[in-house]
Amino acid sequence: MEQYNVTGMSCAACSARVEKAVSKVPGVTSCSVSLLTNSMGVEGTADEAAVIAAVEAAGYGASVKGARGAGAGAGAGSGRAADVSAAAGADDDFLKDTETPKIRRRLIASLCFLVPLMYLSMGHMMWNWPLPEALAENHVAIGIAQLLLTGIVMVINQKFFISGFKGLIHGAPNMDTLVALGSAASFGYSLYALFAMTAAQMNGDMAGVMSYMHEFYFESAAMILTLITVGKMLEAHSKGKTTDALKGLMKLAPKTAVIVRDGEEVEVSIDQVRKGDIFVVRPGENIPVDGIVLEGSSAVNESALTGESIPVDKKPGDAVSAATLNHSGFIRCEATRVGEDTTLSQIIQMVSDAAATKAPIAKIADRVSGVFVPAVIAIAVVTLIVWLVAGQTIGFALARAISVLVISCPCALGLATPVAIMVGNGMGARNGIMFKTAVSLEETGKMQIVALDKTGTITSGEPKTTDILPAEETSEEEFLTLAYALEKKSEHPLANAILETGRERGVQSDLEVTDFQAVPGGGLTGELDGSRLTGGNLKYISQTAEVTDAVRRQAEELAEEGKTPLFFAKDGKLLGIIAVADVIKEDSPQAVRELQNMGIHVVMLTGDNERTARAIGKQAGVDEVIAGVLPEGKESVIRALKEKGKVAMVGDGINDAPALTRADMGIAIGAGTDIAIDAADVVLMKSRLSDVPAAIRLSRATLRNIHENLFWAFFYNVIGIPLAAGVWIPIFGWQLNPMFGAAAMSLSSFCVVTNALRLNWFKVHDASKDKKIKQNVKKEKTTMEKTITIEGMMCGHCEAAVKKALEALPQVSEAVVSHEKGTAVVTLNAEVADDVLKKAVEDKDYKVTGIQ
Repeated sequence: MEQYNVTGMSCAACSARVEKAVSKVPGVTSCSVSLLTNSMGVEGTADEAAVIAAVEAAGYGASVKGARGAGAGAGAGSGRAADVSAAAGADDDFLKDTETPKIRRRLIASLCFLVPLMYLSMGHMMWNWPLPEALAENHVAIGIAQLLLTGIVMVINQKFFISGFKGLIHGAPNMDTLVALGSAASFGYSLYALFAMTAAQMNGDMAGVMSYMHEFYFESAAMILTLITVGKMLEAHSKGKTTDALKGLMKLAPKTAVIVRDGEEVEVSIDQVRKGDIFVVRPGENIPVDGIVLEGSSAVNESALTGESIPVDKKPGDAVSAATLNHSGFIRCEATRVGEDTTLSQIIQMVSDAAATKAPIAKIADRVSGVFVPAVIAIAVVTLIVWLVAGQTIGFALARAISVLVISCPCALGLATPVAIMVGNGMGARNGIMFKTAVSLEETGKMQIVALDKTGTITSGEPKTTDILPAEETSEEEFLTLAYALEKKSEHPLANAILETGRERGVQSDLEVTDFQAVPGGGLTGELDGSRLTGGNLKYISQTAEVTDAVRRQAEELAEEGKTPLFFAKDGKLLGIIAVADVIKEDSPQAVRELQNMGIHVVMLTGDNERTARAIGKQAGVDEVIAGVLPEGKESVIRALKEKGKVAMVGDGINDAPALTRADMGIAIGAGTDIAIDAADVVLMKSRLSDVPAAIRLSRATLRNIHENLFWAFFYNVIGIPLAAGVWIPIFGWQLNPMFGAAAMSLSSFCVVTNALRLNWFKVHDASKDKKIKQNVKKEKTTMEKTITIEGMMCGHCEAAVKKALEALPQVSEAVVSHEKGTAVVTLNAEVADDVLKKAVEDKDYKVTGIQ
């Protein structure tokens, strides 16, 4: 997505006009304009010059983000990550809100002339406040003084007239058009009254002079401009606050790094650091780029990126990220990712891209905004005509028409969605939850089913030793020492768990096994000091050692708990069992409960056998377990789940990428692979499952805030316009002064932005206010199951072969195969003959002994 700065926009009608113009450029596939950040995101093959020309033809200005001289302002912090790093490192002014100070100066100048104007027009005329003798009885002089003071205020606020009439000329009237028309109409009619008063005085008609004195609306013309300026200043200030999270991230970008060149430490600008450079970081310094620790150890505070306040210990081989703080030790690192590739830059990129996209709900406001201003001008004209036809004076009718023009607020409509999206994204970023687009922030809260990949998501993804059960006459230390010696030669993931336990307990590590051999699907064997050591599964050990029924039952119980029992023997005598398991993360059960309390159906996907999967699923507390899912089969499972409702897939591995893409919402664990992160819509930087309900909670809060904003924006205009037009005058006598209409308009946008800012106090991890939203998840169709008894299966590969053969049959929805039980439980979606099932299995060289 190419991003641009857009200047000259004042309301939602402007952004709709720009979006429409750019969308017509050949090569543009999508265009999204943000009034909040005064930015535009364009996708497609269109030339930059053509895009800029289209914006300028619509009456606005545009420049590519990051280009020198591009407009800053409240939303300037939404540039591309590469531009962010460069700009943040080169110039602090990149983050400055330049718009608010300009508006403040304009407001102060306006007030300096508005105060004496109000003294003349209202203080003297209504409350008989004293005036100099030269003016006291000279009504024409009072009128001329009001004319001059109003003219000065109009010149100070000429931006409204330039932008408003420019939009009118281009056939795209905007909010400034309404303000300019209202102010100009007040000034024009007052100027007519002044000339008429002069003529009456020349003719000696003092009654006419006094009459015209009350026809002046100079103060309304000036007050309208000043009040709208007040509203603009409040709005600009509040809009600046919505981008605080993004600005805070950008300010974290380090400006310099200390690198090692020719054996000496040299401090250089951050943009001079290259991949492969060696850099050093002392205690108290920020890490400049992403890298790998080569020497030294330290505790690093990563709260800037993950929101986690507890420092993380780093040692040689560990990864470090830019903008994190080195607490205690001196470390020497190699740069692995620099510039726009660093984790910080990618986070900024995600937040920026989200700000440049539009949520689906914003389309409602966009459609209304496109016709809003022309409709208001038409209503004002009709109001003027109706009151004139009704016999009212032109002054009265004009006041009603002006009130309609100045009370109408398309800005509130245009800001209702983007301000909430920006604040919601900022809140997510501060808590390590990254929504890639506005669509993902809106839709995440609508999920009905959450599918969790087991390994690395519910569990830690790293097997741990859970039980050490030595046989009689064997000490635990001796048993673990021999197991350590044998597993030291193995490359199997389960071996790492035993080795880690051995290191933690300080077992003898210098024993060397000879004649080592790994038996696929069985175990390990080797010689140690003349004795034969073996280790592996029950079937393999049973070939060389006697395993009693009591030990078998013990192993069965471990397996029922989701643990993998590993048997070890020495010279044909059983040494004992070491149970290894991929343990679930501490926060997983709580996260699952929180999801269920929100009314979400939680499913666990795993390639494990049915028994292990059920054990892990029971510990985690999920609603449904789908076991035996091959890596390539996750995508088809997600496709089936989508038939029941909206599905979010949570995963971390390369094999999860197709499922993340297929799901309605893909959520990647941040510590996972880059491919999974690229395929996802939401990224959890902390790699905690508890952030999944937090992301859904934040999405729901943001959507609720958008609904509140839209309600206020529509309600305000629906109530305000009829009141301004004088609809209630014949019934209740309610009459609105144009000045109060302008005040209401100036506050409407401010109220919308302020309401969005309330999200900054939302607690994403507070589950106490969660509501169980009724989810219409489609129930599964009635199915039938058959259990096939099979001989010849010996390992997980056998299970996979049988599973694949059975699921290839169109009548089989799922096959759960266990080589330990010697069964395959098939779920059918249609009747199928037993002979068909039998043939599918026996074609793979296994024997079917029964089907029930």
